Amino acid sequence: MSTRWTKSTLIFGGAAIWGLLLVSCVVSDRTIVAPPKIAGANYVGTKKCLECHEETGGHFADATHAKLALKDEKGVDISCESCHGGGSVHVKAGGGKGTVINPAKTPEACFACHLDKRGEFALPNAHPLDNVACSDCHDLHKGKAIARTGAELETPNETCTKCHTAQKGPFLFPHQAMQEGCTACHNPHGTVNQKMLVARDANLCLRCHLEHPSTVSVSGVPGVIGDGKIAVGGEDHRSRLQNGTCWVAGCHEDVHGSNASKAMRY
Repeated sequence: MSTRWTKSTLIFGGAAIWGLLLVSCVVSDRTIVAPPKIAGANYVGTKKCLECHEETGGHFADATHAKLALKDEKGVDISCESCHGGGSVHVKAGGGKGTVINPAKTPEACFACHLDKRGEFALPNAHPLDNVACSDCHDLHKGKAIARTGAELETPNETCTKCHTAQKGPFLFPHQAMQEGCTACHNPHGTVNQKMLVARDANLCLRCHLEHPSTVSVSGVPGVIGDGKIAVGGEDHRSRLQNGTCWVAGCHEDVHGSNASKAMRY
């Protein structure tokens, strides 16, 4: 009997601890962050910010960034100041530049939370932060923080093609990957590969183009899989792929789409 009681106690105790852990995880879906510091500035609260910035803050409640649990020690909502720093100096000066942190000019304000993106921007091939700000692509005050794009639009590429106009099209023979979005092939923050590609060389293309399987000829009998040949258009493409990529040497150079070739050649 004593043994049964001990097992029951252990089971009940374990369940209680597990329950507490679950509760601690689901009490709030909001994340706590540490706001940036501005010398001599104190928090004034979001309501004070909205007295002047009503248009910017009017739709902030539905934004991804609004999920942050941002209140000072007195319980005052300081959502705006979580990214822009304490606003008292800004308010006292009657507004103006230089009195608050502007994430458009200070990417470190974003990297304070998005540490993984800081690492990506440090990779060999990345958008230059001295020319491109996070806010150029991300709308920080509304929606899912992706500027001028998303499921509600017909194309997921509008954010990228506002700068990369040559890749926008329309093309007579579009690349299907463009319908999936630029990020199907590119990491817009940075990668170790040229042109910010998510994979190197032909490995990128073969992730989707598996309609060109490896085939073999054994004693003149084709169609047996296993010798590592890459048959494209009836020809073994191994040497071509070993010496470069699918989009060089006069092959599929027009990777975003073509008006002349269904195979996306110039």
